[in-house]
Amino acid sequence: MKTSQLTKRISTAILGLFLLVGVGIATSSTAQAQDPWGRWQQDRRDRDRDYRNRNRGRRNGDDYPNYGGSFQLRQTALNAGYNEGIKEGRKDRNRNRGYNGRSFREFNAYQKATKDYDSRYGDRSLYQQYFRLAFERGYDAGVQGY
Repeated sequence: MKTSQLTKRISTAILGLFLLVGVGIATSSTAQAQDPWGRWQQDRRDRDRDYRNRNRGRRNGDDYPNYGGSFQLRQTALNAGYNEGIKEGRKDRNRNRGYNGRSFREFNAYQKATKDYDSRYGDRSLYQQYFRLAFERGYDAGVQGY
């Protein structure tokens, strides 16, 4: 009789121990499941805050200076210049020419700087200024493999 009581107590203790361990595991996993994206959201907020602080005071949030002109003129010139520059930079990289003392002024697209220009945008010389600035950055990116 004493052995059966002892066995009951031991099995009850083991069952209680398993229940405690099970409840502990269940509560820890539910606490994590409540906010699985919490760290991601915090990182995103930090990146957004840093971006806003970096670009405070800039009209368009890019690293290009603002010489004036309409938004359409500026954006079109920057896009066209960068695209032409990266195209020429990639060509040079593929031919293993890189910089090798080569000047941007040698490129026909850089000299003309009128690709995608329309007189409705405004001043042509301002367009060319933006175009050439973006061409240089695009060329650098193309040569470096971006």
